[in-house]
Amino acid sequence: MALTLAVLPGAARAKGPPAGVPPQAAPGTPPVPRVAVGWPVGDRPRVLRGWEPPLTPYGAGHRGVDLEAGSGLPVRSPVPGRVTFAGPVGGKGVIVVELTGSGEPPLRTTYEPVRASVRKGATIQAGEQLGTVTAAGASHCAGRCLHWGLRRADAYLDPLTLLPSHLLRGAPVRLLPVYGVPEPPQRVRQRTGRRSRPDHRRIRQPQGHDHSDGRGKDDSPRGALCRRSVKRSTAAGRS
Repeated sequence: MALTLAVLPGAARAKGPPAGVPPQAAPGTPPVPRVAVGWPVGDRPRVLRGWEPPLTPYGAGHRGVDLEAGSGLPVRSPVPGRVTFAGPVGGKGVIVVELTGSGEPPLRTTYEPVRASVRKGATIQAGEQLGTVTAAGASHCAGRCLHWGLRRADAYLDPLTLLPSHLLRGAPVRLLPVYGVPEPPQRVRQRTGRRSRPDHRRIRQPQGHDHSDGRGKDDSPRGALCRRSVKRSTAAGRS
């Protein structure tokens, strides 16, 4: 019996990871450095939707994070780099920044929808403003968020991995003065009636034992020797 092996046309051209495995960066590429100096918008924005890597290069997923941000809010670059794109894509403003010193292939961050205030080729510093959030052309979040993405070549990565741990936990609490509010009355410490302890540093301790007999006379052996010496001196003076 002769067996015929049939090869499907698309099988030989199939590329990418196996089914059920999200596409990742190529082996040997540098890890994502935690070099961000802050968030793209605000001090600690709420993450409306997290990173959901697709199982296939063209599969469903969420290739980035959505940060809560109103229209007109400034968008700043968390990292230093160079603007490689700034313009509309599908009716919405997109900015792409290539990170400085992020290895080969370099990391790229994306921001949308943004009304750009920078141009392609511009070198930016960490914390520098890229533009403002705009509701024009917003495809999701109803124009109340910023989509922040991260890529290395064709692999989508989680942009939150750029943030140091202290920025993910939030900034430390810092108490600020409140003006126009009267201060509460200070509580007066009540006396407990306890006697204060003596300050032993001010009390001079006696040196040795008091050998006086109550009349000021020293009855110690040393005192007796002194009295005999006085008597001899007196007798010598009379003779």
